[in-house]
Amino acid sequence: MVGFLLWVLLLVFCWPLALLALVLYPIVWLLLLPFRLVGITVDAVFSLLKAILFLPARVLGARPG
Repeated sequence: MVGFLLWVLLLVFCWPLALLALVLYPIVWLLLLPFRLVGITVDAVFSLLKAILFLPARVLGARPG
C-alpha cells in the first residue's frame, strides 16, 4: 500500500518520472531475474552441502541446534 501511495505522489508531482518508472520496472525485473535464479541455485547447493556434511552427526543421534 505504501508503494502505491508513493507512486501516486510521484505521479502528481513529477508524472514523466512516474511513467518512466512504470515502464522501466518490468524491464529491470527481467534483467535481474537471472541473478535471482543464480542466488536460489547457490543457496540450494549450500543447503545440500550442509545436509551432506551433517548427515553423520544426525545418524549418530545429534539433535539439530
